Amino acid sequence: MPIPFIIAGAAAVAAAVGGKKAYDGYQTKSEADDIIERAKSRYAVREKQLKNVSESTEEKLQNLGELELKIGESFGEFKTISQELLNKLNQDSDKDIQLSIPEYKLKKIEQLALSAMDFLGTAVASGAAGAAASFAVYSGVMAFAAASTGTPVAALSGAAAYNATMAAIGGGALSAGGLGMAGGAMILGAAAAAPALLIAGWAYASHAEKALENAKKARKEVDEAIKKMDLSENYLQSTNGYVEKIHSLLDTINKTFNVYFCKLKKLHEKIVINGGEKVANALSEKSLRIIHNGYLLAALMTDIISTPLFVLKEASSDGAIEIEVDENGFNVINQEGLDSVLCDKYDEYSNFKNENDETDFMIL
Repeated sequence: MPIPFIIAGAAAVAAAVGGKKAYDGYQTKSEADDIIERAKSRYAVREKQLKNVSESTEEKLQNLGELELKIGESFGEFKTISQELLNKLNQDSDKDIQLSIPEYKLKKIEQLALSAMDFLGTAVASGAAGAAASFAVYSGVMAFAAASTGTPVAALSGAAAYNATMAAIGGGALSAGGLGMAGGAMILGAAAAAPALLIAGWAYASHAEKALENAKKARKEVDEAIKKMDLSENYLQSTNGYVEKIHSLLDTINKTFNVYFCKLKKLHEKIVINGGEKVANALSEKSLRIIHNGYLLAALMTDIISTPLFVLKEASSDGAIEIEVDENGFNVINQEGLDSVLCDKYDEYSNFKNENDETDFMIL
């Protein structure tokens, strides 16, 4: 065979092999690109879904915190005008008129009122975003701190109160950005709301085989990230359920409380502000009944608000409190405590309504 033909044949074979490798390289790179695009798409969709749930959690916590702060603030005014009215009744009576509400319940209501005012004067006044949302966590933590250390935050003032407020929210919340944190990030504790991927440029590489290897690694990391986001969403949904139940019951009781509160203000204006004559016995009895029932409702709401949303560890000597976390790094929801208080206070409120609907509300 002439040499030129042999060379030509070898060249043709080399070209064919080279072409095949080039084609295989193109196919491999295309496969890698396809894996990356699918991984990107899956991750983006799941991340958006989790973001929506996280934002919903923040909104629900914000609404709950705003309601709790409003309730706590109203307790302060209720106490003031109640005391002024009682003083007037005592002046016009030969008896020493006292409420039959246990002293410890009155103290607990007062503590919530002071804590709400203290919180409003520090966190909210500072303009921190999401401050009201954090009060939904803070209120229960503060009650726990007071019980553990014997020093309620409301007993402090100025910088000491602010520092105690920050410490009481716990290490998880502080590491998430303090009072300005988003609700979702706040309650997730050590677990990331959207797990960071260890993917540089989504595993891009010019070499086809390396690109495919990196793409498969990226796909695996996306799978793991999505599993974490699934856990995060389930946890957020569970938290949302409790937040909704707490808000619903508080809102219902507070509406009844406001009926009494409104009537109390009218009586206060009539008897204390505009009055001058001795209060008649009938009006005195009516006033006492309204004050008494108002405090009963306030006590129900205080018990609900002061129940921690999460399981808390024993407070340290400086008042700092940590939240229990599970194996996934999520703050442990106080299911047992919340279920108990929601059930008990619903029953107590139902009994209250049954006892007072036909008698008390007729005179309001």
